Amino acid sequence: MADLLARVLDAHGGLDNWRQFTRVEATIVSGGLMFEMKGQPQDPTPRRMAVTLQREWGSVRPFGADDQKTDFTPDRIAIEKLDGAVVAELMDPEASFEGDDLHTPWNPLQRAYFNGYALWTYLTSPFLLSLPGFVVRELDPIDDDGRTLTGLQFTIPAGFFSHSALQEFYFGPDLLLARHDYRVDIAGSFSAIQYISDYVEADGIMMPTTRRAYRCGGDGRPMFDQLMVSIDLSDYHFS
Repeated sequence: MADLLARVLDAHGGLDNWRQFTRVEATIVSGGLMFEMKGQPQDPTPRRMAVTLQREWGSVRPFGADDQKTDFTPDRIAIEKLDGAVVAELMDPEASFEGDDLHTPWNPLQRAYFNGYALWTYLTSPFLLSLPGFVVRELDPIDDDGRTLTGLQFTIPAGFFSHSALQEFYFGPDLLLARHDYRVDIAGSFSAIQYISDYVEADGIMMPTTRRAYRCGGDGRPMFDQLMVSIDLSDYHFS
């Protein structure tokens, strides 16, 4: 497993290169059925997303108004003015989703929390597997519509938050991340399959520009008529 993970990280630009940086930003355009189901429809406005690489923090701007942004950590979500003045905040946000299902409406802070942890996970993948506490094991290869994908299953440690405690990454022959499987615990734990593609090089790191997450059916296959989340990413910058 350690050898596979090392080769995967090398294919994405190398762990030594990754560790030179502490932050990455990207422009994102999001959409999908999930936001409509949650009463938080997503407009096509490009937004700037920033995350830190060695700890779980993220911020997107604009959010709710042109002069507002979010401030996310696993135990707090806030909507702030660009100067840092707090508009609204929620401590222990995870608890606010207790008992929710896929159709339970979200408020703006809950929407911001989902954005924060999801984009942190995506923008640090697969290098987050090198962080302390992440438990990783190799999976048997799978066939995905004629493609053979190599897999790693991982467990999110305490102190971090993501879609679910247990998730799976699958990699193509080039060892770039091609598929991400998870359960969305804050929305009734529905299963999702996300496809990742169209890579570009940014500061020596390979980053995808297309992400499409579909609901997973009972047969374990993606339901292509249920595009839950779409994200187009561009203008990456590491610092």
